[in-house]
Amino acid sequence: MTDVRELLLSRIRDVPDYPEPGVMFKDITPLLADPAAFTALTDALAEIAARTGATKVVGLEARGFILGAPVAVRAGLGFIPVRKAGKLPGATLAQSYDLEYGSAEIEIHAEDLSADDRVLVVDDVLATGGTAEASVALIRRAGARVAGLAVLMELGFLDGRARLEPALDGAPLEALLTV
Repeated sequence: MTDVRELLLSRIRDVPDYPEPGVMFKDITPLLADPAAFTALTDALAEIAARTGATKVVGLEARGFILGAPVAVRAGLGFIPVRKAGKLPGATLAQSYDLEYGSAEIEIHAEDLSADDRVLVVDDVLATGGTAEASVALIRRAGARVAGLAVLMELGFLDGRARLEPALDGAPLEALLTV
């Protein structure tokens, strides 16, 4: 796994002062453009899905779609998108959450999950944990169980893990990289 981590880290580009001065943005597009790195990432996340006994993968808008969909295909599981409010047609469940400045809302099609489902939440980055925490609440409100949460990268200095662990209620939180 050390080789995989080194490969992934080598394909993440630091972009200083984006989107505002003082921020070091972690750009994963070079990783996505490299077939070997993208395959290694997909395989690592699919292994987590298998290990947690997941029956479905939830991807968080928007980069969680890019990562979660191939993970679901590789693991032989269904994929469920969690979208920003107003983006899904038909009946949805919504969950509001707080941001640093204001609030946001995400939605899911509840009929895509059942009480028999164990759901792995996949995203690119764990920052403050707000979106992930809201997705966990949505999954439970839809009647499914949370198998765990898997991310490419955890920004450890933002303490998202501390916020999320109580919400996960013992389900694992796995980050392939911590920066």
